[in-house]
Amino acid sequence: MTNHSPHVLLIEDNPGDADLVRLRLVEANSDVSVSCVDRLSTGLESMAVEVPSMVLLDLNLPDSHGAATFRSVLSRAPGVPVVVLSGQDDEELAVKAVHQGVQDYLVKGSFDSKQLARAMRYAIERQGLLTSLDISRKQQLRFKDEFLSHVSHELRTPLTCIHQFVTILLDELAGPVAPEQREHLGTVLRSVNQLRGMIGDLLEATRAESGKITIEPRCIVVGDVIRDAVAMLRAVAREKQIGLEMAVDARIPLVLADSDRIFQVLTNLIENAIKFTAPDGSVMVKACLADADPDFVYISVADTGRGITPEAKALIFERLYQDPNSIDDSRKGLGLGLYIAKELVRLHGGRIWVESQPGHGSLFTFALPLFSLSKLLLPFITDHGCLRDAVSVVTIVLRPRLTAAAGNWKEIRQSCLPILRPCIQADKDIILPALGDTSQGESFVIVASTGEQGAEIMQKRIYDRLRRSEELNLLCAFTVSTRTLQLPSQQAGKSLQQLVQVIADDITQTAMSTVHRG
Repeated sequence: MTNHSPHVLLIEDNPGDADLVRLRLVEANSDVSVSCVDRLSTGLESMAVEVPSMVLLDLNLPDSHGAATFRSVLSRAPGVPVVVLSGQDDEELAVKAVHQGVQDYLVKGSFDSKQLARAMRYAIERQGLLTSLDISRKQQLRFKDEFLSHVSHELRTPLTCIHQFVTILLDELAGPVAPEQREHLGTVLRSVNQLRGMIGDLLEATRAESGKITIEPRCIVVGDVIRDAVAMLRAVAREKQIGLEMAVDARIPLVLADSDRIFQVLTNLIENAIKFTAPDGSVMVKACLADADPDFVYISVADTGRGITPEAKALIFERLYQDPNSIDDSRKGLGLGLYIAKELVRLHGGRIWVESQPGHGSLFTFALPLFSLSKLLLPFITDHGCLRDAVSVVTIVLRPRLTAAAGNWKEIRQSCLPILRPCIQADKDIILPALGDTSQGESFVIVASTGEQGAEIMQKRIYDRLRRSEELNLLCAFTVSTRTLQLPSQQAGKSLQQLVQVIADDITQTAMSTVHRG
């Protein structure tokens, strides 16, 4: 034990067992202070007030049983050593507990004072060692990531210079190029582009490892993103004589996601599928809804390639992993693409997995949560269990006047929101999440609990405030339009949630017509 008096939290609902533990500690001359609670919830509250030196934990409590008990404690205080005191000599449960972070598992009635004191001492020592190792590992990772980030940034400048001069030579701006020279320069350019891609992946993986990857979710039509990814890679597939097709379920509603990041995930999966598929094979990209999981859209990339071994499948999303059985021509990266894809999907609240058998192709699937407009609208367009008397939609569309402004829509959006927010009533109106692709402009949709007259007043107020912004008028042309919705009858036998869903579907159609690229 350490020189100061450790505080031990005993979570035990049996008074006799609690007294026995105290007696064993007295017998061992253990210099500890013990506080005892008889419920898991009380113990968790106690740990929030004062973090104990360790926890002695009974698994079967009035408000928790079995493995869920120690998982709750470990989740609340991951750095605190936990010793289980169980009435059951369950070897399987003991192994599971230790594997998940418990330091020891003792069976009540089978240990004496020395064994209890030793188990507690070793538990504290082991937890301290694990904490020290974890700190050291994080420091090493931070140093490594900082080093890789620095080196990667430094490499970008000479690579950019090489790329520019090679393209100058290939374009014959410095004079004629012989066919053999052009072939050699093409090899240099491909190698430079490959190295630039590796550096980009390395920087992205470093940001992912340090939690610095950011996403900017918008309400997007996911089918548009899939079409763009397939269109970009169709020529690559055609060159390798591989069929590349897509199928998108027309029922898929808007998805709240960062379209650029989802495009990044898709292109990575499709490129891999093409890379590992032999000529005359095929790649299919699909997006669909699942009745068993109605809150998600499922996007998959299936190929007819050589498949993945079970060993590789278990490691394929790990950082820097490359299948040792890959043919040399396919190993042109650092093994970071799928790791980055996994992190991007995770940031969206989704998940990604692979199904494959050697010789039978691979199926990569990722799920993204659908945007639930009805849940978002419910508190704004209802009052005391009924729909409000009227609901209108106000749409603001901005288009760039200058080409230079087209790539700066993030800042423009940030300057627009403070203009729009004072024009709405916070408890009755809501500005929906950003809509669609930003390459051609920016769109805002406001759902307002007001009729035609109130919507027209809001429209004029918004238009006047936008016109008074000199910066916006210089960069943008804008339009403001309104539409009063036809509300469903509340006498039709539908629940309030169903009525709100009808309104949400109507607004979604308006939004999709606004953001859909024809």
